[in-house]
Amino acid sequence: MLLFKDFKRLTIEDKPIFEKLYKKYPPVHSDYIFTTLISWMDYGNYQYAILNENIILISQIEGKIRFRPPIGENKKEVFDQVLDLIREQSSDCPFGMITSDKKDWMEKNYSNLSFREHRGFFDYVYLASDLAELSGSDYSKIRNRLNKFKKTYEYNVENISKKNFEEIKEFLKRWCLWKDCESDPFLNNERKAILFSMDNFFELGLSGLAIRINDNIEAISVFEKYSFDTAVVHYEKGSPEYDGIYKAINQETANILQKDVRFINRESDMDIPGLRKAKLSYRPHHMVKVYHLCKEDISF
Repeated sequence: MLLFKDFKRLTIEDKPIFEKLYKKYPPVHSDYIFTTLISWMDYGNYQYAILNENIILISQIEGKIRFRPPIGENKKEVFDQVLDLIREQSSDCPFGMITSDKKDWMEKNYSNLSFREHRGFFDYVYLASDLAELSGSDYSKIRNRLNKFKKTYEYNVENISKKNFEEIKEFLKRWCLWKDCESDPFLNNERKAILFSMDNFFELGLSGLAIRINDNIEAISVFEKYSFDTAVVHYEKGSPEYDGIYKAINQETANILQKDVRFINRESDMDIPGLRKAKLSYRPHHMVKVYHLCKEDISF
């Protein structure tokens, strides 16, 4: 029987456990990637347990515990035990980040479930070639701003490495000052996540690019491949002093990634209107939908 005492706090030392399971069951949504989980620990307070070769993840945000579907082969006896624990929760919506494949399986095995879309957490997935080439009328406005940037500024692109790592960190400090991260709860949590991932950049197996203008780092992207045909861009940050620099780092990243993957996952928009507009403007190939269940949606 699965009990709360079986759960342990996630640490970076747990990476091999997730890697082993993910070789057989690759993440579908970016929020399951180990880098995402461990980097956002201050916010998500993630814990996990292992049951019948499945990983059971829970988060605790603002005192509310939320379960995720078991990671691994779908086994009804495992889901039954997770649902038994969910029944004890005080949270209004204790079961979340349910991807479409898990939703379909649950609908076949449990009656009277009413799934709710969680639009703010839908991942945007693009063809890498689309982001690299920006061809066609759909991308004309983006191309215009990118071309203006290229004509206005001379820049170099380089890999994030031990040689420029301290400069990258200094750039991120400047970026947080520009954005006044500490005054905004979301940006402050993102700041913590970025700093953690950068402090553990090589241990997490991350890759990245930087744009240098006038001898200074002015934009970065951090990414990793997480399935045979898809990479995720975890972070993309640029100086506000250079109009079009986000368009440039986006394309340069796609130029690199298209050599190795077909798709680029640029994560969700968090219900932020400006971010949603920007992500939609790049014409996603598809969305990775997620759902949640509230107490009244679950028939025990």
